[in-house]
Amino acid sequence: MEYINSFLDYILINRDEVKVTVRAVVVLISVLIATHLFLRYSRIIVTRNLEDEGKARFKTVFTFLKYFIFSIVIITSLDATGVQITAILAASTALFVGLGLGMQKLFQDIISGIFILIDRTITVNDIIQISGKIGKITKVGLRTTKAVTQDEKILVIPNHKFLSEILYNWTQNDVMTRESIDIGVAYGTDVDLVKALLLGIVMQEPAILNEPKPTVFFTDFGDSALKFKLHFYIGDSFHLPEVQSKLRYKVYKTFNENNISIPFPQRDVHVYNSKIE
Repeated sequence: MEYINSFLDYILINRDEVKVTVRAVVVLISVLIATHLFLRYSRIIVTRNLEDEGKARFKTVFTFLKYFIFSIVIITSLDATGVQITAILAASTALFVGLGLGMQKLFQDIISGIFILIDRTITVNDIIQISGKIGKITKVGLRTTKAVTQDEKILVIPNHKFLSEILYNWTQNDVMTRESIDIGVAYGTDVDLVKALLLGIVMQEPAILNEPKPTVFFTDFGDSALKFKLHFYIGDSFHLPEVQSKLRYKVYKTFNENNISIPFPQRDVHVYNSKIE
């Protein structure tokens, strides 16, 4: 027993005020193993009855908490075994300050990611608009969120952007959204005919929902056109540009068939000849 105690009290590191013994290393390893097992089984118990989305969200937050808990355990274990942890921290103050300044954005992203995962500001398959970009969320991570744009490009968004900028979540309330296109016709056109044609066109498009019903608004008297706005509802806002394009093709073709002109701005230019005497 005396031999074991003397072995455990053997000093591995003895510099200035820092003294690390074999006992401290053994205790630290034992505590880390016990903490790892405790956290592992705790995660299994908590996520046992959760759905896949809930499991993924909890796992992401749990990863951050796990590193935080391990840091506390290491400091506490070393301090309990006689290692002057305050001396180590004091000697590393300059290093920690430099790391803190360099990793400021990283910590902002991680904290923002935790808030996003907890309050579910955004979830997978949500369609969002931020910084002028539109994308469908594919993954919500602890530091960044990934989305695919309408051009099939991957958008990687630092999580702090969601808290520091205005975020439009098109589908948080419902997958159904109201969209529109603008149309202008020449003065003198039968406005009732325009309304009937637009409603007929929109009802023929499979991607547009029948309920709520599409509507046509006479929005303004323009400089060279009567302005209308066609409102409709779709169940997949991510493919909105394609739906709008199809409608415009059909509107142009239908208006031509019914002799309805879509005007464009025109200007009269008068040229005067002045005689120089």
